[in-house]
Amino acid sequence: MAPRWSKRAHPEAGTEPRLRDAWETHAEDWVRWAREPGHDTYWRFHRAAFLPLVPPPGRLTFDVGCGEGRLSRDLRAAGHRVVALDASAVMARHAVAADPAIPVAVADAAALPFGDETADLAVAFMSLQDVDDMGGAMHELSRVLTAGGRLCIATVHPVNGAGTFESAEPAARFIIEDYVSPRRYVDRIEQAGLRMTFHSQHLSLEAYARGLEAAGFLIEAIREVVVPESAVRAPHDRRWLRIPMFLHLRARKPRASP
Repeated sequence: MAPRWSKRAHPEAGTEPRLRDAWETHAEDWVRWAREPGHDTYWRFHRAAFLPLVPPPGRLTFDVGCGEGRLSRDLRAAGHRVVALDASAVMARHAVAADPAIPVAVADAAALPFGDETADLAVAFMSLQDVDDMGGAMHELSRVLTAGGRLCIATVHPVNGAGTFESAEPAARFIIEDYVSPRRYVDRIEQAGLRMTFHSQHLSLEAYARGLEAAGFLIEAIREVVVPESAVRAPHDRRWLRIPMFLHLRARKPRASP
């Protein structure tokens, strides 16, 4: 069954719920969506594209915005000592049930329940576009990382978040009316009998870079992720061979000068 997309909605400013509340509302839908084998991009190509950016296991790894915990479990399997958190209590409960060996906290990314300079790696995989206070989250991530620690981010590519394809045709034009302005948007997707509503915020690449800069990070790597040919399942997937779907960043908290 081919996926069906509704037209992307942009709620009127001031009327939308907090992002954390919207995700709590749809948490059970997300767990079903994320755990269906081979269902979404994580299984098809996204995990394989992201993990090469992640440094080898060190002292401690924070998974910030862990969702139902699939990346936490993959990191633990790769040798990382992982502590995870999510703002959704439902998500956290499912993450714990899937692997009780991984500690999971319920908390906002802009108010991390960890001490200063606790970990040498933090991962925010597809979570910062769903955080109400991205700038606050960046500062908190810097606070909890040791000097020299790394932050690895995967997010919706700002080009993706700014526009939409005009149709499902492989050669459909991608229309962007406003790239610069931050705004909320909602995508409702039905695929293979599963439905999911995604509440996110669009931020430009500069907004992410300025957030990292203000928090004291230095960007080490940037990757723009398109759907690889090997992951194309249907004609409509071919649209994403030419428009980046995801943005990956790795940043470092610099060591103090001697």
